Amino acid sequence: MVSGQLLSRIATNEGHGENSPYFDGWKEYDGNPFHPTDNPDGVIQMGLAENQLSFDLITDWIKQNPEASICNAEGVDKFKDIANFQDYHGLREFREAIAKFMGMVRGGKVTFDPDRVVMGGGATGANELIMFCLADPGDAFLVPSPYYPAFDRDLTWRTGVQIIPVDCYSSNNFQVTKDALISAYDKAQDAGINVKGLIIANPSNPLGTILDRETLKDLVSFINERNIHLVADEIYAATIFSSPSFISVAEIIQEMDCNRDLIHIVYSLSKDMGLPGFRVGIVYSYNDAVVNCGRRMSSFGLVSSQTQYLLASMLSDEEFVKNFLAESSRRLNKRHNMFTKGLEQVGISCLKGNAGLYVWMDLRHLLKEPTFEGEMALWRVIIYQVKLNVSPGSSFHCKEPGWFRVCFANMDDETVEAALKRIRAFVCKGKEDQEMPTKSSKRWQKNLRLSFSARRFEEGVMLSPHMMSPHSPIPHSPLVRAK
Repeated sequence: MVSGQLLSRIATNEGHGENSPYFDGWKEYDGNPFHPTDNPDGVIQMGLAENQLSFDLITDWIKQNPEASICNAEGVDKFKDIANFQDYHGLREFREAIAKFMGMVRGGKVTFDPDRVVMGGGATGANELIMFCLADPGDAFLVPSPYYPAFDRDLTWRTGVQIIPVDCYSSNNFQVTKDALISAYDKAQDAGINVKGLIIANPSNPLGTILDRETLKDLVSFINERNIHLVADEIYAATIFSSPSFISVAEIIQEMDCNRDLIHIVYSLSKDMGLPGFRVGIVYSYNDAVVNCGRRMSSFGLVSSQTQYLLASMLSDEEFVKNFLAESSRRLNKRHNMFTKGLEQVGISCLKGNAGLYVWMDLRHLLKEPTFEGEMALWRVIIYQVKLNVSPGSSFHCKEPGWFRVCFANMDDETVEAALKRIRAFVCKGKEDQEMPTKSSKRWQKNLRLSFSARRFEEGVMLSPHMMSPHSPIPHSPLVRAK
């Protein structure tokens, strides 16, 4: 008997999204990682949305507050209490600290109730938990595109929920409109699909933009009129590095007459604090039934009590939090300017954004043909020859070929300069080849053809770019090692 026949349909279906250019890039990086001295010709990792620019601030705080840990002499007296079983609500001081931190991140314009904080294993676990609470298998959620690729896995793989993209375009900077929402909703209704809600990522991953007040009001009106849910993924809320300031859906519903039972926020400390390994995910719901249901489900993804205890102390330090948020924003702004100006020097522009750990880079002018096949051809050259792991827009369900997400906050300044140097060399070489079709351009074309055949496939089958979900663990990836 084939071993696969012993496994469940959920375990063996394609919902994991492993067949993806995102993780093809990870495989290239994993097998040949860049190091400035040991491996200067290796692949530079620009596909990882991590905030590594302010680790020193956190490590300094830990050194100055050793009693916050139960694993050293200063805090060991608390070891027994913290190591013992904790209920699904979590430590009271942790929930209070998280609620207070969420308010500070949102400029003190809203307050959050600690009794509405429900824990999940990172934003991944929190997103799946809210789907289990709100939808049945076969139900659907609308999601403006381009959207975070892992939504295809996190929201649908085990829940059976569907995602219906709401198509957005560069003509208006990929802003979601009420007309586009109505169109997607009506088409789903006509197809007999039960739409349970709308999911937004604000700030956007991959766009690096935030939603303005009027757009947020339109979204709340849209879901309220149809009596469907709104899930706001706000995990990048503190990565704003220039004006305008972030506006949370929590602020909007204070200004509107709406059914608050339909409003839910997903949050984590993975991006704002740069702590993805701590697996701190939060569902904050204004619906009592969802809070109660989520608490019962949260046993599948609780944050460890040791982590809760440490973070409760850290986040309760108002002076530290205030300084951290300000300095993190300043450093992100500096890095963003450094990277985008470097791209501008070789004629590459990015969507104007003011948030996130990445830019939405426009390479449409470098495509050999304006198709998704052309996008994948360019991506293969970038990953296999230029040796930069960037993520193609098709992975994010973008409707227009030629856009790429490039992360800039997971490396030091020297690595950024190395990446920019490679980009400059690649673009300049392309211009030379266009002006004078010499042997070098023929070699480039030959190498491009070879890169098509050189791609490694797990199953020997390439999926359409719009069927790819680029956020599944692969052997030796950091996601697998973290598990």
